[in-house]
Amino acid sequence: MKLAIKTCTLNLPYLEMLDFCVEQKAGAVEIGTGNWSGAPHMDLDGMLSSKAERTRWLDELRRRDIALCALNCSGNPLAYRRDWEVTEKTFRLARQLEVKKIVMMSGLPAGCPGDRTPVWITTSWPPETQDILDYQWNEVAIPKWKTLTAMAADCGIERIALENHGMQLVYNVETLLRLRQAVGPMVGMNLDPSHLFWMGGDPIEAARVLGEHGAIYHIHGKDARRERRTSGPNGMLDTKPIDAFCSRAWNYVAVGMGHAEQWWKEFFSVVRMSGYDEEVALEMEDLTLPMLQGHLSSLQVLRNAMVL
Repeated sequence: MKLAIKTCTLNLPYLEMLDFCVEQKAGAVEIGTGNWSGAPHMDLDGMLSSKAERTRWLDELRRRDIALCALNCSGNPLAYRRDWEVTEKTFRLARQLEVKKIVMMSGLPAGCPGDRTPVWITTSWPPETQDILDYQWNEVAIPKWKTLTAMAADCGIERIALENHGMQLVYNVETLLRLRQAVGPMVGMNLDPSHLFWMGGDPIEAARVLGEHGAIYHIHGKDARRERRTSGPNGMLDTKPIDAFCSRAWNYVAVGMGHAEQWWKEFFSVVRMSGYDEEVALEMEDLTLPMLQGHLSSLQVLRNAMVL
């Protein structure tokens, strides 16, 4: 495996960010292009329109022997035209940069024709939930994802790694496999343990099932912690913003501060056993730590656990 960094949360200018990666022995980067990322290390429109800019940008990577393992355009292309356009532009840029893997989310449709608000169904009752799911899957998601996978193939993309994030139509192994069955093996999972932690799943078992289908396409090194004082009386569903960390039922934390290094060693061992031996990209969203400290602490745990 190769240690990588999803650079969106690394609040440094592009060249300083790359030098940080070299210092920390991170041999690859995952670069955000827009949508829910502020895209601090890439001007998507500028890169699309200027070969000279693309060359200068890539030369800095090559000079440091850092690989560009994926572009990330996570957003909601199933509900918002602008997010679809950024996704389309990202696919086109991938062709120009010869990037073969895109990391993104599935998106989430509205609940019925004419509605403009995405609706995440997480229960089977009341019974109208089934009508909403039927509309979201069969009338919106599957047709649009057939278009997206064809567009990706036309751009030379080989894999789209969908993150198992909440408030998305694909949020776990079962929903990923449902979409994959409908649109083909272009889509697999960006297995992010942090989301399964708060949803009550087991990332190690998820890796085993995904491995049986050859569907692990990317890994995010990201941790989450259950906050027992709040989750005990209230459960894990929590709508408070992530900066209200003292009062939440769970929080994203630096790697190792939710699950110990031994857990991460087992996780990476099972991931390898399940057929994935590529990049693991740190995504650091612990708001209780200074940005650099959170990255340094997380990278140390990941290096130890990955046996680098």
